[in-house]
Amino acid sequence: MFDVFFSHILAKVSLTQAEKDTIKTFFVSKKLRKKQYLLQEGDVCKYMSFVEKGLLRSYNVDEKGDEHMNLFAWEGWWTSDMYSFFSGEKAVLNIDAIEDAELLMITRSDFEEMTLKVPVMDRYFRILFQNSLVTKERRLVSSNTHTAAEKYIQLAQNNSELIRRVPQNLIASYLGLAPETLSRIKKTITSHE
Repeated sequence: MFDVFFSHILAKVSLTQAEKDTIKTFFVSKKLRKKQYLLQEGDVCKYMSFVEKGLLRSYNVDEKGDEHMNLFAWEGWWTSDMYSFFSGEKAVLNIDAIEDAELLMITRSDFEEMTLKVPVMDRYFRILFQNSLVTKERRLVSSNTHTAAEKYIQLAQNNSELIRRVPQNLIASYLGLAPETLSRIKKTITSHE
């Protein structure tokens, strides 16, 4: 169950077998069926979750009932409402499964204890959080400066797996586009190939 997890960690930091064994004790596993919620807006996010298998989405719903995609998480990705997880306040995000999923989950108190007992994990998470900040910053810049077509092309080039696995309406929401606009963009790109 920890294959993808340790592969992901070892790409960033080194671990001894003893450290791996200690880390395992802090996680619980969970399976989600397609469309099953991991977290609903208004609940407190009690876990940070690593995706061993499957695909999840993180999103919020506006007052009109429209969904706005925040993040897609597939094998090797973490997902959580980070503000809720670290503050104990109510979540503003919903997280559910686009595909059947297998997760490794850790509570905040176990997260704190694990990073104390296995200090290299503190470095691992610092690297992740830095990467996350850079990604969110670039996404914000892209949303402010790129055309709809440029956003889609960039996403398709950087995340072909995502384009293949995620329904078009969710891709459109992630890019801040109407599904019809994304259809037109894809049609235009295809006709120019």
